[in-house]
This record gives sequence, C-alpha cells and structure tokens, in this order.
Amino acid sequence: MRVSRGLVAAATGLLVAVSGCTSSDDGAAESTAPASSAPAEPEAAEIAWTDCDPDLSQLVTGLPGSERDLAFECGRTEVPISYDEPQGATLPLFLVRARLAGQTDRIGSLVINPGGPGGSGADAALGQALTLPEDVLRRFDVVGFDPRGVGLSTPVECIPPDVKDRVVAAEPRPTTPEQVDEAFALQQELADGCAEEYGEALGTFNTVDTARDMDLLRQSLGDERLTYLGYSYGTTLGSTYAELFPDRVRALVLDAAVDPDDDPRAEAEQQATSLEASFDAYAANCVGLVAGCPLGPDPRRATEELLDQAAAAPIPSARPGETRQATPGIVMTAVLYSLYDAGRWPQLTQALSAARNGDAAGVFSLADAYWSRMADGTYTNTMDANLAINCADTDPATEVPEDEVRTLTTEWGQRFPLFGAGAAVGLRSCAVWEAERTPIPERDAEGAAPILVVGTAGDPVTPLPGAVDMAEDLASGVLLTWQGQGHTAYPRTGCVTGAVNAYLIDLAVPQDGQTCPA
Repeated sequence: MRVSRGLVAAATGLLVAVSGCTSSDDGAAESTAPASSAPAEPEAAEIAWTDCDPDLSQLVTGLPGSERDLAFECGRTEVPISYDEPQGATLPLFLVRARLAGQTDRIGSLVINPGGPGGSGADAALGQALTLPEDVLRRFDVVGFDPRGVGLSTPVECIPPDVKDRVVAAEPRPTTPEQVDEAFALQQELADGCAEEYGEALGTFNTVDTARDMDLLRQSLGDERLTYLGYSYGTTLGSTYAELFPDRVRALVLDAAVDPDDDPRAEAEQQATSLEASFDAYAANCVGLVAGCPLGPDPRRATEELLDQAAAAPIPSARPGETRQATPGIVMTAVLYSLYDAGRWPQLTQALSAARNGDAAGVFSLADAYWSRMADGTYTNTMDANLAINCADTDPATEVPEDEVRTLTTEWGQRFPLFGAGAAVGLRSCAVWEAERTPIPERDAEGAAPILVVGTAGDPVTPLPGAVDMAEDLASGVLLTWQGQGHTAYPRTGCVTGAVNAYLIDLAVPQDGQTCPA
C-alpha cells in the first residue's frame, strides 16, 4: 500500500546520510544468497529517542484524530549492514513512536509497516496514531520504523527526478514492439543507474534482513514478543519475521496479504484481473449516481477515449506553475492510485472529466500522490526503494523470459485492456537488476502463536486469493474476510475492527474463515 511519504522528514528537517552502505565496485555480483540460513544474533542497540512532538503535533493539527492527546518521539538506532558479519559495519534506522496520554494496562509496542515496499513506517506511525481505535492506543505505543533503504533509514536514491517523471509518464499499455522496446530500455536505464550508484550494496536492501532488523527493534523496545500490524507488502515482511522467529510472535495482523504461493507471472495476472474488476466496480458506482455519471453511461469507454486523447496530444494543466502535460501514463497512474481506496472515486471522476475538457490538474494531483512527487518536482525515494527491495527479494529462477513477456503484452493487453500490457512488461523489471538476491523464504512459521490474516473481496492490488493462501500456508494462520472494496480493511469497517482489536489486545482469535459484510 502506498501512502504519502516524507511527512516526518519534512516536518522535522531530519536527514540521515547514506553511511557505510555504498560501494565503489560497479560490477555487482548476481548471486543468490540463502534465505533459510539461521539468522545471526547480534546484540540489540539502544534507541536514542528525541522529543519531536512540537513539530509532528503541528503537522497534524486540524486533521481528524488530531484532538487526541498524543505525544510523539523520534528515535534512531543502528543495525548490522550484513547479518553474516553482525559485529561489522552498521546502518541507521529511524523510528517514530506515538503514545496516547493516560494509557492503562499497557501491553507494549504495536509495530507497523504500511507496505510498498518503500512505505515510510515513520509516516505511518503518525497517521495510525490519528486513526487507530482508542481501545488499541490505550494499550499500545504505536511504533513505525523506516525499513533499511526507505525514508530516513539510509534511503536508496539512484533514480533522478527527471527519470522518475519519464517513468510515470511512460506508455502504460505497451503493446506494439516499439513500445515494448522502449519499456525494456527504460528498465535497463534504471537498473544501470542504481548499479552504478551502489554496486554490490544494492543487495543490502532486502526483506529478510529487514525482518532481522525488526527483531532487534523488538528487543530495543523492551518487548518480549512482537505485536505487529502490516499492510500489503507489510504482510510479506511480517510473515518473514514469523518464519525466522516463530517463538517471538505475540500477535501479527497481516492485512491485504501478498500471495506467498504465486510466481511472478501468476501474481501479475491475478493483479491485472483484480484491477480490471475494481475499475468495473468504480464505473458501476459512477453510473449508479443519482445525478448521473459525469463520464457518461460507459466510464470505461470514456477512460479509453481519454487515453487516446492524451496520446494524440498530451493534456495541459491549469494548475499555476505547472508546465507538464498529461500523457496516458499520467492518466493511468491517477486511475491506479484511485482504485486503492473507494473514497477517492469521486475525485477520480472529477479529474477524468476535467481532463476530457482540457485540464489535467486533477490527474496530476492523483498521479503525484501515488509516487510522492513534490510541488518543486522532487520525489521521495519511494520509487527507488520499491524497485531495489522488490528486486533484492526476487529469485532469479522465477523471472519470465523476454520472449514470453512480449507474447504476454499482446495476450494480456486484449484480456485486460487497461492494465494487462503494463503488468506483463513489469515482469522484466528485475531481470536486468545487478545485485545479490535474498529470496523470500517459504513461510509456514511452525510454532508461532495464532496469526490473523485479513483479506478484502474487492482488493484491486492484493487479491483475496493471496490472503487465503497466506492463511493456509501459515501453520497458525486464521483468515478474516471483508466483503468490501479497496486495498486493506482495518480499521475501515466495524466488524473487522472489532475482531482485530480483540485479537491485538486480548489475543482472542476470531473463527477461521469469518466473513464481515461490506
């Protein structure tokens, strides 16, 4: 799940320099590191906490939930760069802790990860402190950390802003041989730039080592066992933690689970299927409006016509100072971002309608939010970290051959008109990546306490079968399903909220297979 990035950094002016994590070696090894070896047991470092409450409290003033009596702290600690050398060089991790005044019967820390990969846990702690149920806040501190390579924790930064602009604006439905060639060339450019910047150190930013970092944080926070809330990619991180440290699990909530069983091809195909279904749900909602849909009786056709319009002549924006013009890539990024949350559907409709009339300001606003582009044209490192972590986690043996991807762009482009071709081309993103790989291990977390897996029937990004597979694979997995729309469920609906609260606080596990209505 992608959320707004860089809020904490902007509010506090904090910077963490890349230290001890770069390499002058341009020829990175492309070996596969074993993920199942016993994790090292370095000593946990103390967390240096500072009072950042004035800055962060001012940042959230006026937002829903800001009336809560919250206190914020910012922290920094060190973890090993390599767990093969636990006493060697370290890298810094940045944290935010939120605490509600008047806590009673405190249980410990609730560690959160908002997804991505590339999502800032520090920003998430700020947002979750405003939105989590007060029953939870009265029993837990909310702790978010920027994983290695993300935000203020030694951020990976190897894609210049102008290149990111080109990535977002690129053809979203590459079906002709020339369009596919251009997409492959851009992927190669990204890989070459990051390899030149970091060399072998690119392999440092992987999920297995982040899970090990999280166990050191658990110890530094003083918790005997981990209580964790992970969304989307955060379910991969949480389940990896449970696999490595099953006896250290108190309670894990894995919301919008990434399917642990699908290979990249099957995962991409399922995601394209779900995105198309989610767009259809959006279109049906628009058509069903009492006042009628501003896009007309067929929003899908209207969107495809808008994409053709933007391809023929990119659409200008009436936003003051905006010199960019919206390509089909900008339009599709706006659509994609809006499908994550049904609450954005009205904004999407307004943006698409305005773009049809020659003003792309609305689609730029949505697209920029998705990739965290600032008004000055700079970006946070979300895109860099997302690519680096995904590729470090990928097993080279699962990569799809180029000729098969070319075939899929045509086949999926026909089956999934909006999202298929882009999903197919994305299968080659890591094939050209030059870094050591640490594939995600198979996960059954044998011996762990019950783990709650939450899935949403209308999730466009991590389809429900992924949550079903995750719950089945985990020896102690329990599935809770919400029959709603959007990416993630907790705490968006009362039924899910009640079940998750009871699990986090009292370790009361819902019945496996329980379903909550939309």
